[in-house]
Amino acid sequence: MTSDTTLRGTGEPIRPREPSPRRFWRLPGVYPPQSDTRLLARTLVAEAIEPGTRVLDIGAGTGYLSVSAALAGSRNVTAVDVDKRALLNTRLNATLNGVQVRAVRGYLTMPFAENDFDLVVSNPPYVPAAEDTLPTGGLARCWDAGRNGRAYLDQICREAARILRPDGVLLLLQSELSDIAATRTELQRHGLSTDIVSTEHVPFGPVLTERAPLLRRRGLLGPDDDLEKLVVFRAVNRGAMTAG
Repeated sequence: MTSDTTLRGTGEPIRPREPSPRRFWRLPGVYPPQSDTRLLARTLVAEAIEPGTRVLDIGAGTGYLSVSAALAGSRNVTAVDVDKRALLNTRLNATLNGVQVRAVRGYLTMPFAENDFDLVVSNPPYVPAAEDTLPTGGLARCWDAGRNGRAYLDQICREAARILRPDGVLLLLQSELSDIAATRTELQRHGLSTDIVSTEHVPFGPVLTERAPLLRRRGLLGPDDDLEKLVVFRAVNRGAMTAG
């Protein structure tokens, strides 16, 4: 089954810009890049990335997005992840592709100061889970995001304006199952102008296939649904946060 991908609401298909990672390894225990990562990478390299563009990849995993940003032209890419093995994997893939990526161990935006970045990209965990307790180890922490799927999305929405420079851009991917409208509202509430710039419908992977009965009971999936809608928000830091 083919996917349906559009860019910036134009109805035009995304045309991937080269270069993309030419050599790529995944270490055991690190979540592999899938269709959501590749959609976000295609959206990322459509941005105006120059040597001086300061890029942050939140939740870097294998470093696919970090390496893509470096290959697209940035000489100032930072990858952050809580997992030591993921950071090692990111460094390995940067070396394999002949680029430099600074790997930082930390949780989401916490290690970084105000106005640090021109471009922030993130494919966080976003799958609704059976409970709100978040896993602290294993691959499940790469997708489980609490009952509503928003444990990480909300934190990134709240913090993005702080670490972005004026007119800096956040590219944030999520599933329709984790409330697209809530992300738009949260980003705008914190002073970012917001558009959905890429969409894609993809077949359920193993995680959603296993979790589909739970999501159907909650009314998040219809009885015959077998495609997941992914979206990428492009949020621009236009000024101070609004109250509330």
